[in-house]
Formats: sequence, structure tokens, C-alpha cells
Amino acid sequence: MYVCSCFGITDKQVKDHAAAGACTPRQIASATKAGTDCGSCVRTIQGILGRGACPRRELLETGNAAAVLAADPELAPTPVLAEAA
Repeated sequence: MYVCSCFGITDKQVKDHAAAGACTPRQIASATKAGTDCGSCVRTIQGILGRGACPRRELLETGNAAAVLAADPELAPTPVLAEAA
């Protein structure tokens, strides 16, 4: 079944990305673009993801945000370079 008509993303693709570690609609969007055009599929994606086991979510809930950042380079803060004087 198509979840995102704008980009032709199926529920199987969403489930596959979730199994690979994408725990939020934003992470699914980063992987597939689903939810980034009209947005009508975001609630469906949320329903597919549910509140099941998610390593990132579990780390955040236990207060281990540093491990989440270490596991996902996209979430790591960008270093600020000192300006040349």
C-alpha cells in the first residue's frame, strides 16, 4: 500500500527503514522524502512507527542523549570554527 503518493513510498519501505533504525517521521523523511511535500502521509507514518521498540528512543528515555548523538552523525552538533583575526 502506498503511504506517500507524492514520492511513491510504500508501507513496506517505511517498515524497512524503521527496522533499520528510523524511529520518527522526520527520520523516515530523511531516508525517503515521505512527508516532505504535502504532508498528508505523516500521520500514517506515525501510525506505522507506533511506540514500538526503538533503540534511539530508549536511549533518550534513559537520559543517554550522548549515545544517540554518537550513533547518528547527522544529529551531532556542528563545530564552530574560530574566525581568523
